[in-house]
Amino acid sequence: MTVKLDFEECLKDSPRFRAAIEGVECDVSELETRLEKLLKLCATMLEVGRQYCTASKAFVGGVRDLSQHTQGDPMMNECLDKFSDSLNQMIDNQMELLETTQLSSRQHIQTLVKEDMKRFKEARKEFERGSEGLASALHHNAEVPRRKQHEAEEAAQALQTARARARARALDYVLQINVIESKKKSEILQFMLMLMDAQASCLEHGHRLTQQLERYRRELGEQLHQLVLESAREKRDMEQRHAMIKQKDLSQDEGVLEGRGEAPDAVVMEGYLYKRASNAFKTWSRRWFSIQSNQLVYQKRAKDALTVVVDDLRLCTVKPCPDHERRFCFEVVSPSKSCLLQADSERHQQAWLSAVQSSIASAFSEGRTEAPGQHPERPSSMSAATMEVSGRSPREAVDKRVLDQVQRLEGNAQCCDCREPAPDWASINLGVTLCIECSGIHRSLGVHFSKVRSLTLDSWEPELVKLMCELGNNTLNRIYEARVEDMTVKKPQPSCSRAEKESWIRAKYVEKKFITKLPEVRLSRGGRRPPLKPKPGSISRATEPREAGTPPEGLHPGALLYWAAGQQNLPTMADALAHGADVNWVNSAEESRTPLLRAVAANSLLACEFLLQNGASVNQADSTGRGPLHHATILGHTGLACLFLKRGANQEAVDVEGKNPLSIAVDNANADIVTLLRLAKMREAEVAQGQSGDETYLDIFRDFSLMASDNPEMLTRRDLKLTTL
Repeated sequence: MTVKLDFEECLKDSPRFRAAIEGVECDVSELETRLEKLLKLCATMLEVGRQYCTASKAFVGGVRDLSQHTQGDPMMNECLDKFSDSLNQMIDNQMELLETTQLSSRQHIQTLVKEDMKRFKEARKEFERGSEGLASALHHNAEVPRRKQHEAEEAAQALQTARARARARALDYVLQINVIESKKKSEILQFMLMLMDAQASCLEHGHRLTQQLERYRRELGEQLHQLVLESAREKRDMEQRHAMIKQKDLSQDEGVLEGRGEAPDAVVMEGYLYKRASNAFKTWSRRWFSIQSNQLVYQKRAKDALTVVVDDLRLCTVKPCPDHERRFCFEVVSPSKSCLLQADSERHQQAWLSAVQSSIASAFSEGRTEAPGQHPERPSSMSAATMEVSGRSPREAVDKRVLDQVQRLEGNAQCCDCREPAPDWASINLGVTLCIECSGIHRSLGVHFSKVRSLTLDSWEPELVKLMCELGNNTLNRIYEARVEDMTVKKPQPSCSRAEKESWIRAKYVEKKFITKLPEVRLSRGGRRPPLKPKPGSISRATEPREAGTPPEGLHPGALLYWAAGQQNLPTMADALAHGADVNWVNSAEESRTPLLRAVAANSLLACEFLLQNGASVNQADSTGRGPLHHATILGHTGLACLFLKRGANQEAVDVEGKNPLSIAVDNANADIVTLLRLAKMREAEVAQGQSGDETYLDIFRDFSLMASDNPEMLTRRDLKLTTL
């Protein structure tokens, strides 16, 4: 006999288990209905002697009806079919046959319906109560804030008790299911066998018919005897296994944290997690998550379609969230979105973090085994999502010249970190090319260290291509590997292991072990660092004389970044960031302006793009309340205004004079910027109303970006006929 439900599976309380439970309950309910029908028909036959023939034929119909329930069991189906045919010819029964039939039905069928079914229903009620209690305890445990330690301990204790109670009741329920599945076959068959034996002995005129069935009855009796022995043995084994499992600490969640790397459905990890919704209410819902086929997916019920959270694990990173109000939280970040999840315990959280990180490493390992020149396939949905988040239209086809143009730069033909030839990935904030394995390591560092993009699979804005060509591997390595030769440190080779490469990359970019130290900064009286002195002219002027190419001595990293932004010197800006410059450093001597505002004054699209890619705030204002979009509008830098709008600049912010960028653009009669601002405002209004809008906005912004990058002189038009809104 095959066990209907496994005890280990019930500890997971997975959607598969729930679906199996539903199927079993329907099956038992249907069986109970059919058996009760059979009992009623038998009672009618016994009570109404005068109508014995009619009642017997109805009973035969009941037997045949029961046989329909056993279509999947040839042994039971054959038995019921043959005996029902014989019974149809044995209408003239004697009282002894009726009494024997009544006794047989009471011993087997009625016992199965009245006693075993009753125990099954009681076990089901206890299981449902335990499940409801566990769900309530889980919900309460998840809602306890991190700061309320006493409540957290009480909630954890209550959860532990509820989990133990629920699992114990689930085990009892599964035992009753397996017992009833085991008994129904033997009880039904024994009932039928006893009935047919009585027919054979009591009905002389049926002797000839029963003789024809003698061999079959004998074989069935032998099979039934063996079946009873096997059933008793399996019942004993199940009870022993049930007792052993019940002795375990059922309050723990070992059964939930199970890796399934060898499973046929390629599920690496699965279990319940709380997921925070992306809506305005930020509600939390408990869902069944799994890692399979290099994707992170979830579902609520087994019959629900899988919802994909991350469609390519190579394009994501995972990190814990110790500062979040709820405990045991971690975040999965991909180019298209981020997903905040919550585990039930710290052990559960660590297991998921390890599983996701291992899956990312495994995905990259599989990618390296492909033939040279081949790139792993990525779902089209990922590409579309990436383009949507970055503000690019799907019509912007990837130009192969991007790869050629970037790789032709000196030093870019090899991976910046391991020197593997023909790299086809890049870090857009560092401006270097990377092989696929090093790109995965860069991605695991987080976007505050490195932003990874494919040179062949992603779409590239023209300003990003120019940014890559302005920096490059040689330039960055002169900064981040300046002391490698003096320290006699050996760089990793393409053949080195991933662990060796990861150790090198972390030492290089995170710990910054190989950069040279800047000269000590002279402190002013009082211990303060001297601000960068103001230079002639104002940022509101359209043009400003360029300074000398050599930075002043004694500048600290923030001031050096500020100076280099005005010089449009990207290598020096990268050097300042490598030495710890705050990308939003404020120069108190120049109206609290930042390096981004300094780059706006210089009308440097590349410097602004470089600062934004490295985390500069697109809305940080100076002491006059004017942010980058204000100054770009004042100076008439349409290309920069387009860039800031694409990066989410707030066009409703007002300066100390109460003016926003649109009113400034109208006052200055700048038709292009007015057009951009009005389109962006219309776009925001449509998105707020839940409309997707058309591609016109993206087309116009793309055209302005291309013009700002290739033909900036065309963006100097003025329209003196502009009027206010």
